[in-house]
Amino acid sequence: MNEIWDCIVVGGGAAGLSAGLVLGRARRKTLVIDAGEQSNLTAPGIGGLLGHDGRPPAELYALGRRELASYGVQVHAAEVADVGRVDGVFAVHLADGASQRTRRVLLATGMAYLPPELPGLDSLWGRSVFHCPFCHGWEVADQPLAVLAGGDRAVHLALLLRCWSDDIVVLCDGSADLDDAGRTRLAGAGIEVDERPVAALEAADGELAAVVFADGSRLPRRGLLVATGLRQRDQLAERLGVDITGPGPAAEDPVNVDPLCRTSVPGVFAAGDLTGEMPQVAAAVAAGSRAAAAVVQSLAAEDYGLPLPGSVER
Repeated sequence: MNEIWDCIVVGGGAAGLSAGLVLGRARRKTLVIDAGEQSNLTAPGIGGLLGHDGRPPAELYALGRRELASYGVQVHAAEVADVGRVDGVFAVHLADGASQRTRRVLLATGMAYLPPELPGLDSLWGRSVFHCPFCHGWEVADQPLAVLAGGDRAVHLALLLRCWSDDIVVLCDGSADLDDAGRTRLAGAGIEVDERPVAALEAADGELAAVVFADGSRLPRRGLLVATGLRQRDQLAERLGVDITGPGPAAEDPVNVDPLCRTSVPGVFAAGDLTGEMPQVAAAVAAGSRAAAAVVQSLAAEDYGLPLPGSVER
């Protein structure tokens, strides 16, 4: 544990690899630690990423790792168990018992999605059952679709999905929780509301075929947009003591960062879904690049007294 890295990036998804690329090109000694748990690995392709539209996520990440290697960035497959400040640097402890030291930490672990527990959903998740219409809407365009949500969120998601199809049903799973204004807006867009309890999803050839209700009846559908919850993948942000956005439990809310991707703890940066960014690969790539540039500037401020606005040296 004698070596001290300039930056350790925790997470090797779109944000983490993008950050690693910028750090490597800036000739900073960088280690990316990746547990291989990216949320989009089940998706057949990435939607809306310029130059890589439709490319399988795993293939994109493999290409990214090869690019990082050409700049001397090391990528280590491991899980980070703990991290804290020791003797002026950060000690990053891995689940296998190894430890690394670093001057800066960049958290890019993403968020874990929490779709409803519904029989048949797991095998369809990331394909014809999804949480982001921008990522999957094109693939199910002009087909019979449904939105599984309630209240204002159901109205928002259904009206957004209307951009891709004119055959949409809102499934409220027993309780719509819709006010008159919401129902009027849905009706004006030609969107039906079905309040029957949902029991399961039925598949055919690996894709959604129908929604099955508790009474045994079926609603043929080819795509389902689901309102999901989110949670942090680990307790690293909490252990580091960084500020969290929102009033909920720390593990359920994103990390609070400033425009330079700095957290409230000096030397700790964060990027991607973990910070509440729009959950898209393109957004994560941009955030990782921005965070890495801020890390490079903070190191230059510390090493060479580079005067920068906003006290970026933290």
